[in-house]
Parts: sequence; C-alpha cells; structure tokens
Amino acid sequence: MKYKIVSDSSSNILSFPKVPYATVPLKIITSEKEYVDNTALDVSRMVAELKVVKGRTQTSCPNVHEWQEAMADADAVFALTITSGLSGSYSTAEQARKDLQATDPDRKIAVIDSLSTGPEMLLLIEKIAEGIQAEKPFEQIEAEVRAYQKYTHLLFALESMTNLARNGRVNPVVAKLAGVLGIRVVGVASQQGTLELLYKPRGQEKMLSTLYDEMKARCYAGGKVRIAHCFNEPAAKGLAARIKKDFPNADIEIGLTTALCSYYAEDHGLLVGFESRSRAQ
Repeated sequence: MKYKIVSDSSSNILSFPKVPYATVPLKIITSEKEYVDNTALDVSRMVAELKVVKGRTQTSCPNVHEWQEAMADADAVFALTITSGLSGSYSTAEQARKDLQATDPDRKIAVIDSLSTGPEMLLLIEKIAEGIQAEKPFEQIEAEVRAYQKYTHLLFALESMTNLARNGRVNPVVAKLAGVLGIRVVGVASQQGTLELLYKPRGQEKMLSTLYDEMKARCYAGGKVRIAHCFNEPAAKGLAARIKKDFPNADIEIGLTTALCSYYAEDHGLLVGFESRSRAQ
C-alpha cells in the first residue's frame, strides 16, 4: 500500500523528505495581485507589499481538483488542513475525498481538520510520518494522530493584526492596538479552531515571557516545540532559549512562515506549536 501525506500550504512545510508528501497552495488576494503559497513565491516581498496595500484583502483555499490531484497517486492518504474556522480548505478536501472514494471505494483517505495552522500542523504531520515509517495499519495511524491532537497546541504572538482586520477576522479597533507603543498580542488557537486573544504584553521580552508562561500553563513539560517566525529569528531563538533553560533536552525546531501564515502572522509574528502532558483545555 502506497501511503502519502497531503497538507494545504498553511503547514509551512512545502517539502517533507521522510515520507511521500505534497502540499496544495492557498492564495492571498488583494485588489492588485494574487500570491500563491508555493516555493516560487518571494515571501519577504509579499510581506512588504501587503504593508502598503489599500482596501480589503482575502485568502483563497485550494479547490477540489487541486486536492484530488495531490491525493490521486496513493492508496492511503492523510490530508491535513488549516482550521475550518479560518478557511474552506477542510470542506474542499472532504469533497475531494468523497469524489475519489466514490470511484474507488477501496482507497483509504482520512481528512483531518487541524483546528490550527502552521507549526501545530507540523506536529501532526510528524506523528503521521512516524506511523507510516513504523508500517502501522492506516486505521491505527489515524486513531493515534487524532488522539495525539488532544495534546498539541498553538500559541501566537503578533506585532500587527492589520491583515486579520482586513480579512474580517478581528475587530479593526482591536487590531489598532497591536504595534502601538510596542504592544504585542498573544493568543491561542482554541479547541474549536478559532483565534482567541489572551494578552497584550508590551515589548518583545515581555511577549516572550508571556508566551512561555502560557505554554507552562497549558502543561508544557519538555515535549516537542515547533516555532515558525515571520522574519523574527531573534524572538524565535529567545523563546527557544527560555525553554532550553528549563528543559535542556527539549526537541525544538525553528523555521520561517510561508505565505499563508506570513499573511496572518505578519512581519515579526511568531507561531508556536507544542506538545503538552495533558489534554488540550
């Protein structure tokens, strides 16, 4: 049986050498331009251009055909999507699954709503890959990753929420607070897959302390941490150093956000996916 993992591009992982893997791109759309979240895009240029764009901006999820093309060359597929609370990606992936299984009922396809994005999706991808490499049955891998999802979390820290406001995700009045007098916004992806704003720390050091305190409050105890940053490596390394001080053997990886997560996180934003020792609250 040929296994494959397919995710939409909000995972920030456009290639994954450990197992057969593919992404389907989301898009960022303005009145002037469309940005496709793939390896050809200059993300730094996109981030700069979005700072000066006027009017409403929006995102577009992969269509059914794109999901079908990515799934079609495998007998057993695990498809992961950005939270259905932010995008229609889960719905189109589910329709692709139904259409493929209608013509081939023996094909195994599991579509998983991450209820999150970015580095928490990476944790789920890694969990699936471990199961594939261990040659576990499809149903066992699916059950294990859905159980594991109860122990993963996503926190975020933003210097700007302009794009979230333009996209209708947050109140414009709230968005104006971010970046004013050094105020950041720290929040969480809820169990329902929505973005919840928790704190408004002032300055980067306070923001990093707030992030780490919130990780510990959510029962972080030295498990995996995946940090994605939008051109803010010093902050990502600063958080990693705080974690390593308490948990020297913690498995921490740092990477850049690709287009979709850069759109939501904006310049200098951080996304932090991590494991906890108890179920998500």
